[in-house]
Amino acid sequence: MLDASRAWRRAGRSIGLVPTMGALHAGHLALVAAARAENDVVVVSHFVNPLQFGPSEDFDRYPRDWERDFAALSKAGVDAIYHPSVDAMYPPHAATRVHVAGLTDNLEGAARPGHFDGVTTVVAKLLAAVQPDRAYFGQKDAQQVAVVKRMVADLDLGAEIRVVPTVREADGLALSSRNAYLSRQERTAAAAISASLRDAASAYASGERDPHRLRALMIARLGLEPLVEPEYAELVDAATFQKPGSLAVIAARVGKTRLIDNHDLANPFPG
Repeated sequence: MLDASRAWRRAGRSIGLVPTMGALHAGHLALVAAARAENDVVVVSHFVNPLQFGPSEDFDRYPRDWERDFAALSKAGVDAIYHPSVDAMYPPHAATRVHVAGLTDNLEGAARPGHFDGVTTVVAKLLAAVQPDRAYFGQKDAQQVAVVKRMVADLDLGAEIRVVPTVREADGLALSSRNAYLSRQERTAAAAISASLRDAASAYASGERDPHRLRALMIARLGLEPLVEPEYAELVDAATFQKPGSLAVIAARVGKTRLIDNHDLANPFPG
């Protein structure tokens, strides 16, 4: 991959990178479209990263459909797909992990110990391999975005981190590869997550600023759906992930599936 990137650089072509773990959906393709609009060359990485899965998480059952993904990326007009093996990314004696302190301590970091070290390690390796001008991430993974931005700034990695708005279903549910795990009944119930963000955004637009009241609104809406079990619902600063702030973040289990979502309450909820 690095040789191709160097050749593009010598030709004066800008490079956009879209990191993915496959199981592509319209949200991923929105990242590709954003990269396509801003760069001469678009590279999509396709790698299910074992480092960001905990021992009790879903690495083995994470959706994998390479042929379907390849067809979607080909149709989207990407210039290259970087599809390394696990052994190529993490040779047997590899001992280095990238850790961002502070930002990785709470919420997703607390719920999934080691997860963000896996994210930052693989993103650092992808940036080194592709050497993009810009890398594209979805707003749905807001804490991941904050962590990656901090890492790139701290390590002077050079790439601009571009954030693309969350793509949602008609009922507001954020697109996620893990939505494939939901039964029909669970899929209906999962819409309560985005509905709770919509309720908080509406209250914020009407002048409510008390984070405790806004959080209570989210919890109350989630509580109306018995299949949804909230893990957290908080208001944080989007850059530091410390309280207070206007970014509403939620994690909840719907059946056995863990979903996350977020919305900046200073903006109207889409739809």
